[in-house]
Amino acid sequence: MAVRQDTIWERFLSPVVRLLIDEDGLRRYADSIDWEKESDRYRRDDVIIPSYYSNQNFHGIAGGYLNSDAAVTYDPITQYVLPPNEGIVRQALVDAVQVKPRRILDLGCGTGSTTLMLKQAFPDAEVIGLDLSPYMLVRAEDKARNAGLEILWRHGNAEKTGLRDATFDLVTASLLFHETPDAVSLAILRESFRLLVTGGQALILDGNQKTLRQLEWLNDVFEEPYIREYAASSTEANMGAAGFEAVRSQDVWWINQVTSGIKPIATENVRHYTPTSVDNNDLEGLGSPAFGIMA
Repeated sequence: MAVRQDTIWERFLSPVVRLLIDEDGLRRYADSIDWEKESDRYRRDDVIIPSYYSNQNFHGIAGGYLNSDAAVTYDPITQYVLPPNEGIVRQALVDAVQVKPRRILDLGCGTGSTTLMLKQAFPDAEVIGLDLSPYMLVRAEDKARNAGLEILWRHGNAEKTGLRDATFDLVTASLLFHETPDAVSLAILRESFRLLVTGGQALILDGNQKTLRQLEWLNDVFEEPYIREYAASSTEANMGAAGFEAVRSQDVWWINQVTSGIKPIATENVRHYTPTSVDNNDLEGLGSPAFGIMA
């Protein structure tokens, strides 16, 4: 699929952003890493890459996120395209947490920007970042190491994580749903519901659907193949369909929104688990109910 040259991003915004980015520094960083070797540490043979992800370009990058270029350029670009400030927008998700999480799963974590903020906000929690791109996980791990944060990074599909039922207090997704078909977003919410303990919370940060419907031109800014489908949908309605209650959204600087839902408290068969310590990234070896091994 060829990169569209007629988007507002390609014609007007991209040249401006490139003036603000240290491209030489990015190139030196990219050359300092053996991306194939490092990504192989995360790549799992049982993860099937869906066609909606592999056959599309995202943000004008050929091949989407399944390459090292995406991992290197994502952060420098994103800091300029999330008004008023990327940190403020992501902090809105952290501020919306209503539970006291012992285990957190960040779906579609990308380079780990929100994942790191969650770990900083809840330092005693076990935090896992999951993404379909092993290249993005390499960048995420590098950021976590530089920040002195212990986070587990897992290659996986948010629709079907392979993690055990009812093992997380908080499941999040930031800037993921506008990059998936609506049916996939619903599947991710159903998977989130399965993974949460009763009383657990799901938080979705993404573009403001009301704003996107009102301002059609925003849908043309970037090369986002599913943005119109996302704008026409309702994350609140999908959360309700997935079984969540107390569903509500809050605007984040008009352009974005955070949607929250709670897994209802069951009157019977409530599951409990005991947190365990983590020594490394060999997830299957953990004594953790998230991987089917009760502590």
